[in-house]
Amino acid sequence: MAPYTITRSAFIPAPPEAVFPLVNSFREWAKWSPWEGMDASMERSYSGPEAGVGAVYSWKGNRKVGAGSMQILESEAPNSVRIRLVFVRPFRAVNPTGFTFEPDHGGTRVTWAMKGENKGLARLFAKVVDMDRLVGRDFEKGLASLARAVGQDG
Repeated sequence: MAPYTITRSAFIPAPPEAVFPLVNSFREWAKWSPWEGMDASMERSYSGPEAGVGAVYSWKGNRKVGAGSMQILESEAPNSVRIRLVFVRPFRAVNPTGFTFEPDHGGTRVTWAMKGENKGLARLFAKVVDMDRLVGRDFEKGLASLARAVGQDG
């Protein structure tokens, strides 16, 4: 097995209390998620509470976005959100994912991290494509969009 961790951080010029709600509710992800614009016909569904522990988001889309679900397992306002990310396609995988929000010189240092293991076909794919570079770029785009979304909401 080939374990990996992908982590990206960004400074957002807003307090944690302004940033946290945009991550703690999957319904808010449409404002900043790097995958939202990749498939105009992507199917989405939400279940459980609007935000926080137990909130669930499922999607099914084209080859670029695949299919899967996310569930918030822990939510500590305004400090952290821990998510169980499950991919069904293009590869089956379960990836513990989390966000932390730390006050930082008048703003917030947001860190987005995901862990996983490449197994089966995904392991072969990972020999050709660097997962950190591939997914890390999406995280960077998402964090930049999150900063813009906070500016629009605030």
